Amino acid sequence: MKISVSPFGFVIAASALVCCGSAWAQCNSGSDGSDGAFNPTTNVVIDMTDHPTGIYKYSSVNIPDGVTVSFLPNANNSPVVWLVQSNCLVNGAVTLSGSAASGSIGGGCGPGGFSGGSYQNAGLGPGGGGAGATLSGNDYTVGGPGSFGSQGSLSGNTNWGTVGSIYGNIFLLPLLGGSGGGGSWTFGGGAGGGGGGGAILIAASGTVEVNGTITANGSNGGFVSGWGTIGGGGSGGGVRIVATTFKGAGSVSVSGGGGTRSGGSGRIRIDCISYQFGGSTVGVFTKGYQPIIIPVPGKGAQLAVVSVAGVAISATPSGQIGIPDAVIAGQQVNPVPVVVRCSNIPLNTPITVTVQPVGGATVTATGSNNSGTQASSTATVQMTIPRGGGLISATAVTAN
Repeated sequence: MKISVSPFGFVIAASALVCCGSAWAQCNSGSDGSDGAFNPTTNVVIDMTDHPTGIYKYSSVNIPDGVTVSFLPNANNSPVVWLVQSNCLVNGAVTLSGSAASGSIGGGCGPGGFSGGSYQNAGLGPGGGGAGATLSGNDYTVGGPGSFGSQGSLSGNTNWGTVGSIYGNIFLLPLLGGSGGGGSWTFGGGAGGGGGGGAILIAASGTVEVNGTITANGSNGGFVSGWGTIGGGGSGGGVRIVATTFKGAGSVSVSGGGGTRSGGSGRIRIDCISYQFGGSTVGVFTKGYQPIIIPVPGKGAQLAVVSVAGVAISATPSGQIGIPDAVIAGQQVNPVPVVVRCSNIPLNTPITVTVQPVGGATVTATGSNNSGTQASSTATVQMTIPRGGGLISATAVTAN
């Protein structure tokens, strides 16, 4: 059995760089205002090169009606993070959508997202769509759609590459973008997959008001004229808003690209004390009040799958089904032990392990980190691995 391990250990925990104030009366974005006020009066493309972490510390943000803000990703392809001392008003447009494929070349992604696969290649990202298989003779296959908050659609054609896997969590911690669609194949050519939508976090100590649009959609796959073959659509990205008050009558969209061969929806998370938004959301939407804004790198709560059935996992797992991180003998008897390393997580916290097989239903099992200390502990979860293996991830929820 081939096992791949997600490089993301999803943890919601108390340790954070920025949290909201006592009694949850006021959100503290953590901004010192060092990037000044962001008040564009014409369309602007923000070149993120001089912000390698993607973090901007504004005193205020005001995007007027008719003004569009877009982004040129930095070398790290960091998600966009706006920390705002006071209020953020979006009457215009903020866009982080992926770009459509161009012929056989996969579409680019928004900042923090993942690009589409080129002709005969899978889409990038933890939910990247599979490449269309090569067939004999005069035929064609279609690239698989990318996934994120929901799975991409396989309707309209039986010759699909594999659909990507759902990943991430409702809290958008860590902040992630959408995955690319897979490239297609046809006799004598093929088309690239669509790029995934990017990711943005807007955290304001006061009010975030959206009367315009915030868009991080996935894009369409390419099309080969005369053959009718297309690459898979990219999945929608991620939009998270943290504020004392969230209001407005605009829209937030993280839809997938590709029409009936579409990528999955992205994730929208709103964390606020007062929710007064009357506009629309398109994507997998949740709201509440989880006060972590940016976890401290290396110091917050962390999870990592370190072994499966006694087979050690690399410290930098691939997260790709096609590049297994462990190969387990087919005659291995279920259940098998999955060992999860935990950092800065209270002992006896429930640790859930999930296996997403290439085909079939997702399997989950839960154990607890009952060995070690809060700073460094392990959980051994007995897991029934589906035939053929799959993608394994671990999740924990700790008290704030």
